[in-house]
Amino acid sequence: MNGRNIFWSAILIAILMTGPVMAEASKVVPLEIGSAAPDFSLPGVDGKTYGIADFAKANILVVVFMANHCPTAQAYESRIMQLVTDYKSKGVAVVAISPNDPLAIRLDELGYTDMGDSFEEMKIRAAERKFNFPYLYDGKTQEVSRAYGPMSTPHVFVFDKERKLAYCGAVDNSEDPSKIKKSFARDAIEALLEGREVAIKKMKPFGCSIKWADKQNLAQKALAEWAKEAVEVNLIDANGVREIMKNNSGKLRLVNIWATWCGPCVIEMPELVNINRMYRSSRPFEMVTISGDMPSKKDAVIKFLKDKQVSCTNYQFNSEDRTELSEALDKGWEGGIPYTIIIKPGGEIIYRHTGPIDPLEVKKVIIGYLGRYYF
Repeated sequence: MNGRNIFWSAILIAILMTGPVMAEASKVVPLEIGSAAPDFSLPGVDGKTYGIADFAKANILVVVFMANHCPTAQAYESRIMQLVTDYKSKGVAVVAISPNDPLAIRLDELGYTDMGDSFEEMKIRAAERKFNFPYLYDGKTQEVSRAYGPMSTPHVFVFDKERKLAYCGAVDNSEDPSKIKKSFARDAIEALLEGREVAIKKMKPFGCSIKWADKQNLAQKALAEWAKEAVEVNLIDANGVREIMKNNSGKLRLVNIWATWCGPCVIEMPELVNINRMYRSSRPFEMVTISGDMPSKKDAVIKFLKDKQVSCTNYQFNSEDRTELSEALDKGWEGGIPYTIIIKPGGEIIYRHTGPIDPLEVKKVIIGYLGRYYF
């Protein structure tokens, strides 16, 4: 699927796949040590449906709750893949489940990711990272997640041959792989393989909280709050545009050139608003729009920006001489709009695009520069 349509497709899919049961975080507790593995029937990103019976030949079953958007879970993706590589030949099966309701995630909780937790985005993430384990979606009803009781992502559950829970908790002691001192999940697997009792049976996980369905109201509240933000437009001349291009803000700066008469500009603006809301709060990121409408059209410009809730830094070029704008903005710009550029602090342009953006592509550029992890 083209990344341009991912956001709205993800929302539609999430709505269609969201069941009537609202999982409440206060009623969820982790499975007790010694408990039998709850069965499930969940769709995987590979088009198959999985249950406990699909792993019957494995001596050990590792169930990992993880999520696309969570920077902690992302930091563990390679380690989980390595678990599969190291132990597959020894009879260990690994399966990952995404427990999150995509509609319960605020946009500003996506500051360390290029994708949300919809099933469609899970497919993309798994393909990009080449996951070597089944990746299952439980955002529809979250019934399986409530049965296991993950407290955060990632959260690991290690079951023995009889499918009794032998270990529950963190993968290891540090998000930063260079600072791992204790490998709890690996130690549990090794003990079971050697017929020993698992020494540490529980270890509190650390990561992003589970986005239970009862958090949908918080996501909706955030949208309502953002809709009230002030929207302003100031005139800017060629010298002002040159200052924008220098980018002495210390932040990664996305600049979008648009106009009210430009159909593609109108269509793409909501995607840009979403991107701005994702990164502006938790990351050194800002968005600037520059309207190419004639100065006499300021009323139309401000009306459009208010309608679209574009509460970033907005300008309107104050001259009818378009050569002044093109010369001040970017020598690589051939004049077509919409035109989007991303500028590093200090003025280096790392992304240029004429025409409607591919939102996923833009988010990858942003995350590629800002980074996915806290450490």
